[in-house]
Parts: sequence; C-alpha cells; structure tokens
Amino acid sequence: MAKDYFAVFALPEKLKIDVAALEKAFYAMSRRLHPDRFASRPVAEQEAALAESSLLNDAYRTLKDPILRTQYLLKLEGVELEEQSKAATDAARATGVEKKQVVPPELLEEVFELNMQLQEMRAARQMGEDEPELRRDLMTAKDSFDAKMVETQAELEGLWAAWDAGVDAGDEAAKARAKDAMVALLNKRSYLRNLVRDVNDALEV
Repeated sequence: MAKDYFAVFALPEKLKIDVAALEKAFYAMSRRLHPDRFASRPVAEQEAALAESSLLNDAYRTLKDPILRTQYLLKLEGVELEEQSKAATDAARATGVEKKQVVPPELLEEVFELNMQLQEMRAARQMGEDEPELRRDLMTAKDSFDAKMVETQAELEGLWAAWDAGVDAGDEAAKARAKDAMVALLNKRSYLRNLVRDVNDALEV
C-alpha cells in the first residue's frame, strides 16, 4: 500500500505542523533522491527513486498549504468535499448542467440579494449602460464576502486545534465533531470564493 503524505514525513495525522521543519525534511530527502545519485544504478532503482521523489514532491506541496492539508486529511477520513469531487465535476461537464453547491444557511439572504444585483448588472452591461450605484452595492457585497473568508480562516484554525486535541486524547467523538465542522466550513469557504469570483466577473475586475 502506498504511503500517505503524513507517513512520508513520519508525521502524525494532525493539522498543526511545523512548516519550517517540514521544509527542512523535504530538502534533505530530496537530496537523497536526486537523479545524479542513481545515474549508475540499475533502471529499476532509478525508476523507484523517481517514483519516491514524485510522491515526496506531492506530499510536500500538499502538507505545506494549510487548506490543502486539511482537505487531504479529510480525504483520508473518507470525506470527498463537494467542490473537490471530480466525479461530480465530470458529470456536470458531460450533461452541461452546472454543478450546484448548497448555499450555507447563514448566507441565504445575502446570496439572494446578490443574485438579484448580479442579474441587474449583467442586464445593464448588455444594454451598454453603467450603473454606478449598483456597482457600489456589488463592491460592498464583495467586501463583506472577503471579510467572511477571513473569518472562516480563523474558525478553521480553531478546528485544527480541536482535531489535534482529539488525536492526542484518542477521542473519536471529538475528532468526528471537528471533522464535520471542517467539512461545513470548507464548503462555506469555497462558496464564498465563488461568490467573490462572480462579483469580480460582473464588475469586470
């Protein structure tokens, strides 16, 4: 069975990690796997080193990024985040139906208002008109969603601590609570990112 990314660096499956130590370990391991060291070795050894180097690069790239690290750990836990689901994306592409994300309940009212404003802005642009007041409203909405993105980051960091404490204590219930909350938060974060993109598109930013 292939090593998971945490095992590559002999790390526990926790979300708060020492990124400087991770980087140091990565460069040390990369040097040991450098192709020049295997130039005179049998082809099988060269290929094995190349495969190990590829795994090492993927592991480092994923674990050094806190969001990718969280998504990867959730995947190990059997969770395929909605926006990460390739099957859903492929199905949407094949049918021509846009893949829908569920609107987080606390955003319903703002999203409804934003969709109305986006429709108005698109209609105005088609007519070749500029709507300064509507543009201001959309910029205000974008600022609000950007601020919520920052809030989700702070909430996520609290959940990393809760997950890690659950790992240390061997508390499966605490881990399950943290996992469910992280899934909801990452989907909310993805939804907010898409809203900001939609506003930028409408404003041609």
